[in-house]
Amino acid sequence: MLRLARVVLTGWMLGVCALPALAQTGGGGIYSCVDAKGRKLTSDRPIRECADREQLLLNPSGTVRAVIPPSLTGPERAAQEARQRREAEERARQAEERRRERALLVRYPNRSVHDKERAEALSQISVVRQAALNRVKELQRQRKELDTELEFYAKDPEKVPPSLRRLVDDNEKSMAVQERFIADQEAEMVRVNARFDEELQRLQLLWAQIAAPAAAN
Repeated sequence: MLRLARVVLTGWMLGVCALPALAQTGGGGIYSCVDAKGRKLTSDRPIRECADREQLLLNPSGTVRAVIPPSLTGPERAAQEARQRREAEERARQAEERRRERALLVRYPNRSVHDKERAEALSQISVVRQAALNRVKELQRQRKELDTELEFYAKDPEKVPPSLRRLVDDNEKSMAVQERFIADQEAEMVRVNARFDEELQRLQLLWAQIAAPAAAN
């Protein structure tokens, strides 16, 4: 055992003594590590025996230039890449969120500006909706006139002139179109209000964050 210890100690000392020489000749630095058996290894290239652990890349002076992480297995590398993608996506999401917040604050510096734009957006929809309602009233008036003409053929509907049938059909189709359009506009008003409500909730937090340092001063 004593002889074996001397051999190991001698080998370690030779490795240490060889380090400056390797550094001078390698030019690219010296890799150093302690392997799974506790041996201190050095080389002018990454050490295969230490692929599962950190390796030190040393300068010619012996100082540490870099720490080389363990080599990864295929599944480990895939997991690391997936984690890095998730982290990059999260950083991008946060950056985009900050960009949107800055844009919101520029567009709506205070509550009154936000309320005014909400009112204008809803007003535009109301104008369009009212035009459709007016058209519905006109179609209803026309339908009354057509119904009056149809009364002449109440006893014998087969005698209704084709031209009158077309007018009635056109009226019904136009009414259906206007009713769908009015429903769409009402749904749009709900969406607009929901968007402004969501913006307002976020803006109130942002305005508070801006006001807090000013109040502290």
